[in-house]
Amino acid sequence: MTAETEERPGRVAYQGAPGAFSHEACLDLRPWDEAVGHETFQGAIDAVLSGDCHCALIPVENSTVGVVEPAATLVREAGLTPISDAWRPIRLALLGVPDARLSDVKTAESHPVALQQCTKALGEMKIVAVEVFDTGGAAAAVAEAGDVTRAAVAPARAAEVYGLSVLRNDLQDFSDNRTRFVLFTVPQA
Repeated sequence: MTAETEERPGRVAYQGAPGAFSHEACLDLRPWDEAVGHETFQGAIDAVLSGDCHCALIPVENSTVGVVEPAATLVREAGLTPISDAWRPIRLALLGVPDARLSDVKTAESHPVALQQCTKALGEMKIVAVEVFDTGGAAAAVAEAGDVTRAAVAPARAAEVYGLSVLRNDLQDFSDNRTRFVLFTVPQA
């Protein structure tokens, strides 16, 4: 990152709800910026193109599943300029309502890419994966439902955000699971 982008506070767009891996990455990598969540990758990209946010932090590659789609294609098609990137370790946690036990859980919901990173672990526990738009959104939905049979696959910090319990840490199938987040902005004229 250039000194100019590091020192100038602004708004950074990301895909997801508070507690999502992208939100976590924004807080850790751009603590001086306001992190602005969007339901879709396109929404985060549009926020940069419209000038509502000065940059977007988008996951484009994962060491377990490869290219993160549709994110990688959308940023390429939008013509955004990469400013910097960072590989971050991704540690998946299984989150449930406070009264839940691991043996209660029947389904785990999360972003499709996160679910692909823990298919073996979920299969061994006989937990059915349910795709939703986001890891943080999954945690919010599980908290709201209050159902001990539902869990979310999300960062452990999302448990704090939504009042959930961590039923199992390190759910990812590979210990070196990492995601490459790229900071994008509009091309300079």
